[in-house]
Amino acid sequence: IIWVASQGPLWSKGGERGIYKSTDGGKTWIQKLGDNEWIGATDLIIDPRKPNLLYAATWQRHRTVAGYMGGGPGTNIYKSNDEGETWQKINSGLPKSNMGKIGLAISPQKPDVIYAAIELNRRKGGVYKSENQGASWKKMSDAVAGGTGPHYYQELYASPHNFDKLYLADNYMQVSSDGGKTFTRMNETEKHVDNHAVAFKKNDPNYILVGCDGGLYESFDNTKNWKFIDNLPLTQFYKIAVDDSKPFYYIYGGTQDNNTQGAPSRTDNIHGIRNSDWFILLGGDGHQPATEPNNPNIVYVQWQRGNLNRHDRITGENTNIKPQPEIGEKSERFNWDSPILVSPHNSKRLYFASQRVWKSEDRGDSWNPISDDLTNNIKRVKTPFFGKQQKWDNAWDLYAMSNYSTITSISESPIKEGLLYAGTDDGIIQITENGGLTWRKVDFKKISSLPNTTFVNDIKADLFDENIVYAVFDNHKYGDYKSYLFKYFNITEQYLFKSDNKGKTWQKIGKDLPENTILWRIVQDHVDSDLMFLGTEFGVYFSNNQGKNWKQLKNGIPNISVRDIAIQKRENDLILGTFGRGIYILDDYSSLRYFDESKTKKEALLFTPRDAFWYKQKRVLGGRVKAAQGDGFYIAENPPFGVNLTYYLKENLKSKKSKRIKKEKELEKENQEINVPEWKILEEEKNEIEPMVWLFIYSSNDKIIRKIKAKNKKGFNRVNWDLKSESSNMISDKNINKDNSGPLASPGNYAAQLYKQIDGNFYAITDKIKFNVKPLRDGSLPGNSYDIVVKFWQDVSQLRDKANNLSSEIKEIKNKTSAMIKAYERAKYTDESLHASILEIRNNILNLEQKINGSNVRSEIGEQNEHPRMRDYIWAASGSSTYGPTEMHRTSLSNAKKLFTELSSEYNILNNSINPLILKLEEIEAPLIKD
Repeated sequence: IIWVASQGPLWSKGGERGIYKSTDGGKTWIQKLGDNEWIGATDLIIDPRKPNLLYAATWQRHRTVAGYMGGGPGTNIYKSNDEGETWQKINSGLPKSNMGKIGLAISPQKPDVIYAAIELNRRKGGVYKSENQGASWKKMSDAVAGGTGPHYYQELYASPHNFDKLYLADNYMQVSSDGGKTFTRMNETEKHVDNHAVAFKKNDPNYILVGCDGGLYESFDNTKNWKFIDNLPLTQFYKIAVDDSKPFYYIYGGTQDNNTQGAPSRTDNIHGIRNSDWFILLGGDGHQPATEPNNPNIVYVQWQRGNLNRHDRITGENTNIKPQPEIGEKSERFNWDSPILVSPHNSKRLYFASQRVWKSEDRGDSWNPISDDLTNNIKRVKTPFFGKQQKWDNAWDLYAMSNYSTITSISESPIKEGLLYAGTDDGIIQITENGGLTWRKVDFKKISSLPNTTFVNDIKADLFDENIVYAVFDNHKYGDYKSYLFKYFNITEQYLFKSDNKGKTWQKIGKDLPENTILWRIVQDHVDSDLMFLGTEFGVYFSNNQGKNWKQLKNGIPNISVRDIAIQKRENDLILGTFGRGIYILDDYSSLRYFDESKTKKEALLFTPRDAFWYKQKRVLGGRVKAAQGDGFYIAENPPFGVNLTYYLKENLKSKKSKRIKKEKELEKENQEINVPEWKILEEEKNEIEPMVWLFIYSSNDKIIRKIKAKNKKGFNRVNWDLKSESSNMISDKNINKDNSGPLASPGNYAAQLYKQIDGNFYAITDKIKFNVKPLRDGSLPGNSYDIVVKFWQDVSQLRDKANNLSSEIKEIKNKTSAMIKAYERAKYTDESLHASILEIRNNILNLEQKINGSNVRSEIGEQNEHPRMRDYIWAASGSSTYGPTEMHRTSLSNAKKLFTELSSEYNILNNSINPLILKLEEIEAPLIKD
């Protein structure tokens, strides 16, 4: 059984605000309280003694993009004795009017005692207490959530260990030990602020777990010290941007109350992207960042309400470049998340927006407004709430909220300089074709089905056609969760000449998007004008027909709010900023440009990958991926090292058994009789080599470098070549299923082709595609040519394989010698000369084994061998890097080869002497020895 107190429609499933109950784990929901358009529920508590005894706080509030009214006559506390079937108000002793958000808590020690933290007029309120299950209440104090106010906090928690000890969630947690009469601030040194959730351990009075805007913190000493839980990727990103750094680009994101942060998109080490790879550019709530093309050392960052800064990556300094009004001008109204744009025509030119658009030609050193107020300039305190104007003494709360009547999105056509679009939060799109000299207004009333209150979440000029612009709208703060995505054609002609029917020039796209899905961001591919991506409240979608139809991208991304999307053009990467699960990257999405499932008739498609980087991965922390830092050490994975190839299978390859089973299922549906197959058919199924998909890698001279098993799965798949060549190690029954590999191949030109394996035979199912492998960077010192480097690696690898093979072969004749001794013991006759020869060979084999592997006796106590072994020299030679072999490496390899030749010669002599002895064993009627 699950209970939910809902302040808005229940997720995306429809329904109104109130109390909901599910008895099937959340599959279906039944509303138990609340049916008014404005009334939600802020809290629900259950008596620990009686699961049927419930207390609920309802909340009548109205929030729009204009502002927030925190209370109304529908705000009450209710009680149910029958699991929510019937409810009664329990408001005796509470204020008669203007109550706002309510937080409830029940005493674990005395469940008849109920506590309530209640918002009242204009960010004021109090804590109330009932000692008789809510029959009557008394005010304990005027305490209320401060900081950004009850609209952001108001959760109330009762300690399971101390009666009357309360925790009131706030910017800095308030704690009371006397039932709410007095409050003090909890120690939050070295802990993030803005608290929202508290949990306790029933058997540990000194433990507390607190969830806040910074994540999760736990204390084991009653809040004296805090431990941060740093392995949860839960960051809420509002907006993101990418630069063009080499070899790996950086991603920047503005976060909810966690600054503007930056991180590399990948690293050159085996560990991946660690927390320590991230860095802070600016404090506060981070919002839309921007980067300068061809100059990754400049990043534009801001905190809420337009506090724009220019960050210098070299010095780490921030310069405040927020535009300021002249003396006598009205204050600028910047949105909480103000839009900034680097002009696609001049990288020094910036556009920034308040209620008007600002322009800078010198990276923000100076600004000029290029518009008047482009909004409706609505006075928020004059706007209707609950359908009417509100008086001053009601529960107003505009603190720590966005201004209203602000510009929320700006875009400039990359085709036509000076063609700018600006969207607002109060239902306007404005257009200029002359860099701001004149502006034209799009009236939303003329756009079919679009409410005139609609917030413009995004507006984007088409990258290929100056006449096309895309707009994404949002009206969810009015309780409207519909998808609003429009495309506007031929804006010059139709707008100028048909201003009386502008709505007819817009067409709605995305009709196949799910209902009740907020749309946040739209971006267009820089190569294929038809390929587009859309960030929504529930994931990301793509379209390959300019927005007519959309498909969700699901593989590896949770069903999470995708607030922003960026494309790194050089790498063809799609970067998603999610609100609650961090940043996701779809590496090299270029295959989507060339794919149309409805048109393809081929069995499979293999897409050309981007160039791969050739380098040796670093181990900056240690050997393993998490470098013995423990399971709590967080890393984000790098893309797979090497070449990541994308392919598409029209159908997966089916085995004979799977074909039979599929056919039998079809017959079952038709209620037809199914017979047991002939024995021959079942034998063929059992002996069949499983159908497989393979990727062949070819060198420039058409030599097969590597064969890689790929997924046999219908649809899009990926397979990675780690740049390693095929292993030359001897195949035995012990390693027959092991995927061995050799050293890195050299930089150069390569090709790949997809094959299917049917009944053991290989058949090509795609054409060859070509790609390049190029060095990541040059070293500090000039070294050997790459051909010499790789050739040396191959020589070392081959000798290591030969040494391993020799060691295995020596072990085999050692085992055979042991079998010969056992056979002699069971022979019908004796032959002392034969027995002596067998024992002599045994001793010689043990001596040879010691020369290769070293002394077992010395190793028992950790004593090194008297002379270096062949393996010691191989190990020394294998220390060569991309710099190439040094004289020491070459000498070590030469010494290893010399010893290998000597040891191989000794082995051959011993091996050749065994068979004659086996024949003599047969003469004395000893048991046969397996060859």
